[in-house]
Amino acid sequence: MLDLLITHASLPDGRTDMSVAVAGGRITEVGPGLNLPAHETVDAGGLLLSPHFCDPHFHMDATLSYGLPRVNQSGTLLEGIALWGELKPLLKAEALIERALAYCDWAVARGLLAIRTHVDTSDPSLLAVDALLEVRRQVAPYIDLQLVAFPQDGVLRTQGGMASLTRALEKGVDVVGGIPHFERTMAEGAASVKLLCELAAERGLRVDMHCDESDDPLSRHIETLAFETQRLGLQGRVTGSHCTSMHSMDNYYVSKLLPLIAEAGVSVIANPLINITLQGRHDSYPRRRGMTRVPELLAAGVNVAFGHDCVMDPWYGMGSGDMLEVAHMGLHVAQMTSQQGIGQCFEAVTTHAARLMGLQRYGIAPGCDASFVLLQARDAVEAIRLRATRLKVWRQGRLLAQTPAATAQLQLPGRAGSTAFMPARPAQP
Repeated sequence: MLDLLITHASLPDGRTDMSVAVAGGRITEVGPGLNLPAHETVDAGGLLLSPHFCDPHFHMDATLSYGLPRVNQSGTLLEGIALWGELKPLLKAEALIERALAYCDWAVARGLLAIRTHVDTSDPSLLAVDALLEVRRQVAPYIDLQLVAFPQDGVLRTQGGMASLTRALEKGVDVVGGIPHFERTMAEGAASVKLLCELAAERGLRVDMHCDESDDPLSRHIETLAFETQRLGLQGRVTGSHCTSMHSMDNYYVSKLLPLIAEAGVSVIANPLINITLQGRHDSYPRRRGMTRVPELLAAGVNVAFGHDCVMDPWYGMGSGDMLEVAHMGLHVAQMTSQQGIGQCFEAVTTHAARLMGLQRYGIAPGCDASFVLLQARDAVEAIRLRATRLKVWRQGRLLAQTPAATAQLQLPGRAGSTAFMPARPAQP
């Protein structure tokens, strides 16, 4: 007897009228027309069943702190960092935990069940680290929460920065982070990449480094990160986040850089909502978008994912934990409006993100965890277009959240009682 059988589902790979069988928290069978006894059967009615969403780049220690102690008036990255510096001495562990847990509730409701969050290690008290370790413990039954040791003020620029970061790892933080473009010189930035990658190699950890979050085309720490990845044998375990300077680099240099990144097996995370908000602030017109070269990276064979980065914090006053909103903005900014491009943007918040996070048993296939989302859409393109309602969210076969279908009852002359906002029917010839 199955625990759960989902029938008549569409899958992100284009298969339709599929059934998904679940027992013991795992998918046991996927195929058309399964007719097996189950404790619960859900008829998807042709709607999209997707693996759960993943956010590979977030800052949960700052989330929902918008307006504390003031609002970022310039909208710049540097004012956001300065504002966070003002807020850190005022932080209380209890309030930080409360805000983070509230955000995790938002995430679950939107089918977001895996989050990699950076946590600031520049404060020697490691208050934020201890708080998010507690959050990770509390949400473990329903969210995979990875923590990145992130020296926001620069690991070399900050007195005792390396010692604090190392202590965070010893406490149980999962990933080594860095911010080389915020060190005092380009040389110090490169030195920090080398130092932090060596630390990760020694401890057998992954690396996820804020890399070249700048409009400066000469900020080229991603090159150093790719080199150190190969030198230390870290292929497949390293990520460069943001990489916005690539937007401003000349094409000849990028033609050399992209193969280096691909050869090193370095993944890249773009953060569409935040990259286009913070970058280009010093431009008049034409004003740069600021997001990295997503289509070109994908064409070169680089694994590219999208992150939310910020929600209602010193850098960004918007957001709701909706990774379809992230994908929606990403396809517009990157001009990825072909069917293939839109599909890649959906993968950027699902399979691509899961790959760089190293998630095991992810997907909709026999042996995978039964952690998936039923969306009010018939395919990935429609899901992004509508930012589709998450009708049901399961984690290892257990229902975590459900939301009523989005419909509107119209009272139009001659059409009273008709509905709108349902998924569009396929075009007829």
